[in-house]
Formats: sequence, C-alpha cells, structure tokens
Amino acid sequence: MYKTPLTAQQLCEELLGRKFEDVDAEEQRVLERIAAGSVEGLDAQEEAALHASVGDKLADRVAMVGGSWGFIIAFGVVLLSWMLVNSRILDSFGLHPFDAYPFIFLNLILSMLAAIQAPVIMMSQNRQAARDRVAARHDYEVNLRTQLEIIRLHKRFDHLFEFLEARASAEAGEET
Repeated sequence: MYKTPLTAQQLCEELLGRKFEDVDAEEQRVLERIAAGSVEGLDAQEEAALHASVGDKLADRVAMVGGSWGFIIAFGVVLLSWMLVNSRILDSFGLHPFDAYPFIFLNLILSMLAAIQAPVIMMSQNRQAARDRVAARHDYEVNLRTQLEIIRLHKRFDHLFEFLEARASAEAGEET
C-alpha cells in the first residue's frame, strides 16, 4: 500500500519532482511544515506585531491620530481659537496679542509640526508596507501548502484506485 513520505526532502521529490535544495526557502519551509504535520505558523498580523519596536508602534499611533477627522476638526478649532485670541479678544481687554497677525509664531509651530509629523507618518507607511509584505508571504505560503496538499491527496487517491483495481482484478481472476 501507499506509504506517506516522512521527510521534507521526500515530499519535495514526490510532489514537486525536484530536489529539496533546488526549491526556494519559502517552499522548503512549507514542505517542512507539511512533513512535520503542523497546521500553520504565525498569522501575518502576529508576525508583524512580534517585530514591532516602540518607535514603530508610536509611529502607527501618530499616523492613526493625525490621519483622523477628529484630529483635523480639533486642530481647526485650535487654529481658529489661536487667531481669534490673538486678533480681537486680547485687544478688547487692552492686552497686546502675543502673536499678532500675520501669526508668525503660529506659522513656526505649524512648520515644526509638519516637519515632525511627515516623517513619522512615512515611517508608519513603511511599517504598513512591511506588514503587507508579511501578509503576502503568508498568503503565498498558504496557497502553496494548499496546492501541495491537493497534489498529495491526488496521489493518494491514485494509489488507492490502483490498489482497488488490482484487488478487483485479483478477485475476478479467482472467480474464473
């Protein structure tokens, strides 16, 4: 009867018709997991989170907050308040505005915020791209594993049908 290959090398030769050393690292990893009988590795999100540094997590948080409608509305309110306080309200109390029109200090703060926020958001985008690459690699591995398992099952069915045909032929030969 059909014997299941026990090693990744045997699986590679049987299913792919190539030597284990001739396939790439991802295929080797999948073959080793199939041979070991393990279901799958880490989820793509888990693997990305595992390699995240504190700076990466901070960049993601800044991008999440800075790219929200809540931030835009709150920032708009702060800007309007700043301009109102420095143009009309302080004048009505007889005080000199600390950042009168054309709001040079406000422009400095906005420039510094943009100078800091843009690279942080780019770091978050780079991290998202890295997560996407991990997810794509994970999807490729799952697809490859599925294909190899289908090939493996197909071969088992072929061997089973051959065995059943041989047995049926032997029984038919005994009856005559």
